[in-house]
Amino acid sequence: MASRTPGDLEISCDYEMRVLEQQDFEKLYLPEWSNALCKDRKHLDLLGVGAYEDEKLIGLAGCSADCEKMWQIGVDVLPEYRRKGIASALTSGLAHEILERGKIPFYCSAWSNIRSAGNAVKSGFVPAWVEMTIKPKAIVDEINGEVK
Repeated sequence: MASRTPGDLEISCDYEMRVLEQQDFEKLYLPEWSNALCKDRKHLDLLGVGAYEDEKLIGLAGCSADCEKMWQIGVDVLPEYRRKGIASALTSGLAHEILERGKIPFYCSAWSNIRSAGNAVKSGFVPAWVEMTIKPKAIVDEINGEVK
């Protein structure tokens, strides 16, 4: 893993953050990191920022080079570490790293995924385009952790 840390983070958290390069991802294509990395499109996953408690990875933001000039950010945080500001620190940190490489970071989220949309806004992103879809209420409730 790269020993470099994200520079000039606008948002910080109480955990160590490390910049990760493509070669660091090989063992991370696991279900818990499926928003940050995509096993089916490994070649597009270029850069990431991980949050660590000691040597345990507890959160990961990764970006895929979806086109030449724009890299898409995805983020995951282990359930027991959520609601501690980790996702926004990772997202913001990765956005800065992407900008340092001369690319444009972007973040996609379904508006029905309230936590993800909130993370995007807290991390400094603003809506640039909207795609409308319809999902059954049960799916929206599950996305937002409201399954009974």
